[in-house]
Amino acid sequence: MSKTRFFIARHGETEFNRKGMLQGRGINAPLNNTGKEQAMHLSVYLQNYETDFLASSSLIRAEETASYYSTESGLLIAKNADLDEMDFGDFEGVPFSDVLDEIKELDSAWRNGELNVKVPGGESPAEVFERADTAVREYLRSHYGETIVLIIHGRLIRILLSVWLGHGLQNMHLIEHTNGAVNQLIHDDGVFKPVYLNKTEHLTGLNGRIL
Repeated sequence: MSKTRFFIARHGETEFNRKGMLQGRGINAPLNNTGKEQAMHLSVYLQNYETDFLASSSLIRAEETASYYSTESGLLIAKNADLDEMDFGDFEGVPFSDVLDEIKELDSAWRNGELNVKVPGGESPAEVFERADTAVREYLRSHYGETIVLIIHGRLIRILLSVWLGHGLQNMHLIEHTNGAVNQLIHDDGVFKPVYLNKTEHLTGLNGRIL
């Protein structure tokens, strides 16, 4: 039986990332200069593989990251709003430090399995998983046995991989993610198998700095 290989990468850095501010689904920020450099290095790395399909969320930071690889590979970008970042509602555009107490309460509820608890004015982890998992599984059906690249978002990566890799959605905090990092998985007979997770070596400059 053919196996489907897919790469899930996080978009490059934005000024909101750099400043420690929550973006979510409602903040449509472009990449900053570091983010553009990360996207370029990610594209160079992905060129080591023959890819059949490229998709991103509908948000600028993901599409812009994907555009570097699109240019080099000749693949068009399939933009999909179901792959957008979690909606952080009232917290979007706010420094993480300003809502730390509220976020700790949410995180505690989610770790206790209360996965339908929503961010005020936003989404719950269960809702995000449902929309994004449905979208990805359609790609797995329509591109069975091929190689897929998805450019998405940090919290969304945590949500998807926690379930797919058997940790459980309540343990999404265990999944690490870095701007410009990439995860490689194999989907074989309904099972997701990690090849590597949160790979960042391609982002290391000649001076050893992580971009």
